[in-house]
Amino acid sequence: MKLLKYIAVFLVINFGALAIGGWLMDNGPQTEWYRSLNQAPWTPPGWAFGVAWTSIMICFSIYMAYLYNLKPGNKVLSLFTVQFVLNVIWNYIFFNQHFIGIGLLVIILLTIVVALFTFSNKEVLKAKTIMILPYLIWLCVATSLNGYIFFNN
Repeated sequence: MKLLKYIAVFLVINFGALAIGGWLMDNGPQTEWYRSLNQAPWTPPGWAFGVAWTSIMICFSIYMAYLYNLKPGNKVLSLFTVQFVLNVIWNYIFFNQHFIGIGLLVIILLTIVVALFTFSNKEVLKAKTIMILPYLIWLCVATSLNGYIFFNN
């Protein structure tokens, strides 16, 4: 029962992060600025981002619930908070302010934080570590997209 409560809490927080990030990007992907950028040839279609982030946040919420159930405490919550802030502010920095280089730095840091979650907790979570892999893989793709834009515009 406690695990279900944690899943619900992390779902609310993670989807809250998506909502805040969406609000902060101020319609970014549909703006003339973004559409005029030289984008990577492997940029997924727009609809894929919504599907990806929904799936990622469901999996990440389950991952975090299991992790917090096994390792409750400030260390896990502190790293989660750093992840939350980096995830949310990237939208504002990149789409709203058009700071592509700073956005690249933020998304690299976010990828490192998610990699820390992945590799520092794999002994505790074992097979459940698979639940964070979509997030890590997507961040690698997103980092490459941001990097392409940085180096080609």
